[in-house]
Amino acid sequence: MNDAHASVPAPAPRRRARVRAPELIGKGGWLNTGDKQYTLADLRGRIVLLDFWTFCCINCLHVLDELRELEQKHSDTVVIIGVHSPKFVHEAEHAAVVDAVERYEVHHPVLDDPELATWKQYAVRAWPTLVVIDPEGYVVAQHAGEGHAHAIEKLVEELEAEHAAKGTLRRGDGPYVAPEPVATDLRFPGKVLALSSGNFLVSDSTRHQLVELAADGESVVRRIGHGERGFGPEAFNEPQGLAPLPDGRIAVADTVNHAVRAYDPATGTVETLAGTGRQWWQGSPTHGPALDVALSSPWDVAWWNDRLWIAMAGVHQLWTYDPATGTVGVAAGTTNEGLVDGPAAEAWFAQPSGLAATEDRLWVADSETSALRYVERDRDGDGEGFVVRTAVGTGLFDFGHRDGPAEQALLQHPLGVTALPDGSVAVSDTYNHALRRYDPATGEVTTLATDLREPSDAVLVGADIVVVESARHRLTRLRLPEEAVRVESVAHRTQRAATDVAPGTLRLDVVFEAPKGQKLDTRYGPSTRLLVSATPPELLAEGAGAGTDLGRELVLADGVTEGVLHVSAMAASCDDAPEIEYPACHVHQQDWGVPVRVTASGTGRLGLVLAGLDA
Repeated sequence: MNDAHASVPAPAPRRRARVRAPELIGKGGWLNTGDKQYTLADLRGRIVLLDFWTFCCINCLHVLDELRELEQKHSDTVVIIGVHSPKFVHEAEHAAVVDAVERYEVHHPVLDDPELATWKQYAVRAWPTLVVIDPEGYVVAQHAGEGHAHAIEKLVEELEAEHAAKGTLRRGDGPYVAPEPVATDLRFPGKVLALSSGNFLVSDSTRHQLVELAADGESVVRRIGHGERGFGPEAFNEPQGLAPLPDGRIAVADTVNHAVRAYDPATGTVETLAGTGRQWWQGSPTHGPALDVALSSPWDVAWWNDRLWIAMAGVHQLWTYDPATGTVGVAAGTTNEGLVDGPAAEAWFAQPSGLAATEDRLWVADSETSALRYVERDRDGDGEGFVVRTAVGTGLFDFGHRDGPAEQALLQHPLGVTALPDGSVAVSDTYNHALRRYDPATGEVTTLATDLREPSDAVLVGADIVVVESARHRLTRLRLPEEAVRVESVAHRTQRAATDVAPGTLRLDVVFEAPKGQKLDTRYGPSTRLLVSATPPELLAEGAGAGTDLGRELVLADGVTEGVLHVSAMAASCDDAPEIEYPACHVHQQDWGVPVRVTASGTGRLGLVLAGLDA
């Protein structure tokens, strides 16, 4: 017998080296713990889920909602810790983080990390990112983006069984301590509408209600909705935008219900106009019967050009609802996040959050690009289509408080826009705590008022403007000044460190490991998608565009030394068991904006984790 032909046992699969979880460090300290400071050692024996988030990020807010069921179901074994990692300067203010934790009903401990110390220790590259730490203090999984709750729950169940058997699992109450409730008539209101009666209708977002206030802006006339999260005739879920409809009803952007509702002031009834109550995912229908098509975090609404326009913050688009046909559909935007002007179907937005209609323009507060945008008829075409243009703002990473010519003026995460009688617009410049003004006639940006705590909307009342001071839980009336206020100019760039990359070829790998018990869903074609672009576009000589592989060779152009790589990835996985007749499927998706600096000492590979661990 020839030994060369003897069977050889297959090598055992290589076990990935276990990595000890870095310590949790945050200069801002801990929230929701009754002032107790925690270390990972204090949490040993529990499964720890770190949620790296920032409160400007709509995807982060989606994940907060995705995790609520897991948080309740596994409350005796799982400790969720939100690591607040700011993008904007305002988000680094401790008081703003305290407000956000209450505003979005975060019912777990939060570590305020204004200097991104823990973010850097865990090599996080995107908001949101979830990291799972086992009861012995080792990192076992990382997920970027949305859609991972199912996979994490399966992993939690495995870890519970494994560590219960080993004796390393510790059950019991978690470290969460609820803050004392505060009694105010409004709690983090979002938007306001002036009623024909002279009263105001306000979306009381954190209380999940609409509130009608008397003409004084203070006295409560009535509340609409029972005040608990829900999706029914007497329930809302963090409502935001309000707009009158031609039939006398009021459209409501019911944000976390992913729906547009209609409130009838005459009867007090509420019904659903559009949305299914479920969140839109890539591959879902983008037009059709309004009650059959899913939406994604509608943030504001406005009636313009015989349609109800919807600022679809969750997918960076504008949609419309046509009451004549009972249909909805995409009107502008590609779902890619960024600032790109042009024909409506090709434009990019970034969390559009405020709308205001005039006769010939629909103004848009595009919050994540700190921009004021507008939609108008495409006069260079056949007049039937729409085009998107930018009045103020340059992109995702530049923001501040600077007046002057629009091309160099700066805003910081505006959430509202209001048309003024003279053709100019007022911008609720939320993170600058200011009301700004843009005048199309002169191209100038000025400041109308300061010391407004997170203004999110405003409405004209005669010669006054009534502003929603969201973080002061009130409406504030201001006289429109004849002369604009001047403030000292401040400019900022996001504090995220750039990744040093080598010139020439750059290997991009998006890491995705299907959850245990699942496989990639290829029944209807490729189950993965990768879209790559750059700012400036000249950064990439090769490799931009869409494809189905999660890896790609990029070629960086000569002479461009820095920029941002925009990477959007999606993967669909389904239950992998032949006995399951109708397997459950899940979509995992994330957009990254990765600042890069080209240098000879940089890396030749960029690894981005969608789900799993990057070896």
